[in-house]
Amino acid sequence: MKRELVVIGGGPAGLAAAIEAKNNGVKDILVIERDKELGGILQQCIHNGFGLHEFKEELTGPEYAQRFINQMMELGIEYKLDTMVLHMDNSKKLQLINTVDGYMEVEAEAIIMAMGCRERTRGAISIPGDRPAGVFTAGAAQRFINMEGYMVGKKVVILGSGDIGLIMARRMTLEGAKVEAVVELMPFSGGLTRNIVQCLEDYDIPLLLSHTVTNIKGKERVEGITVAKVDANRRPIPGTEINYDCDTLLLSVGLIPENELSRTAKIDIDQRTSGPIVNELMETSVPGIFACGNVVHVHDLVDFVSAESRRAGKAAAKYISGNVKQSDVYKKVKADFGVSYTVPQKIRLENIDDKLEIFMRVNNVYRDVKLEVKDGDQTLVSLTKKHLAPGEMEKIILPKKILDKIIGDELKVSIAEVK
Repeated sequence: MKRELVVIGGGPAGLAAAIEAKNNGVKDILVIERDKELGGILQQCIHNGFGLHEFKEELTGPEYAQRFINQMMELGIEYKLDTMVLHMDNSKKLQLINTVDGYMEVEAEAIIMAMGCRERTRGAISIPGDRPAGVFTAGAAQRFINMEGYMVGKKVVILGSGDIGLIMARRMTLEGAKVEAVVELMPFSGGLTRNIVQCLEDYDIPLLLSHTVTNIKGKERVEGITVAKVDANRRPIPGTEINYDCDTLLLSVGLIPENELSRTAKIDIDQRTSGPIVNELMETSVPGIFACGNVVHVHDLVDFVSAESRRAGKAAAKYISGNVKQSDVYKKVKADFGVSYTVPQKIRLENIDDKLEIFMRVNNVYRDVKLEVKDGDQTLVSLTKKHLAPGEMEKIILPKKILDKIIGDELKVSIAEVK
């Protein structure tokens, strides 16, 4: 079976990419979703706060997803649910399976990867102690409560202050549970400021920074946990232990882009993001395979996922129509002082029509600094920032007139002091 474009993932990234590709002239599109419905993780995010950038109004996760699902239906884009991609290679051949069609082989002119990300589990962070029931990732607990109708516990401690952990602190409280504390290894929260205020401060839930869980007690079910303060090397400090009686531990300890398929296709992976290295078109190291959304890097707002995915959809349409200027001459975009990573990581100036958007995260909390893009000694952009934090993604826009000034082979994105 041959297709013009295959989109892997029917969440917010895949939906936006497929719609944009269709609107840019791609007629034959197939969206593959492994779940039983479109919408991805948004279907379990029943809280509001979505769509402020995209639709200029506040929506719940399912409402936001439905806007895109409706657009996709109106455009007649074909999709397959409950369908697993078994294998993808760098010749853009896919092996699929589901219970209706059985085993399928698909050859695509272009592929957009929009598989999202997964949560780190207890095994990934090696918490010592017993292995009782009652330890959940925050996302799993969210699905149990919001979609399956199961309450996961009554006395809860949450490890990690990422956005999902913060939102679940509020959700558990609203469902009648007592959230004893949110515990964060780092000296700063990994979540959005608005979530810290709305989910913790509004409900008097303590946030313990520079702390971690050092022991889980209980044989059949969690009976308690031990928390300790950590030093500058993030090692527990003896004598600082706090014991909590609880029946549940939720883990919000980071998200990892879902990149098994990327690896089987021998796509270059960025060790800092754990996602594919992409260029100005959101194209990976394999020509014709694009990536967008949380499979590339973990976003804080789904609105940004949609905008990035539209770029990938438009670029895939451009590739299929043969309008991409192919070149091996790239300019690198390098994360320098204070910046953890950049997306894209490399660019070809000839494929940028009007502007380049560079996304990044910083590695610490900074106040009253400048975010700079430099081409050698030449400063292309300098933005004064009152506050930067790792939990909030930053964006720098380079218009074409600035890009035309680039003479070197490498752009450096860094934080500098305001003089």
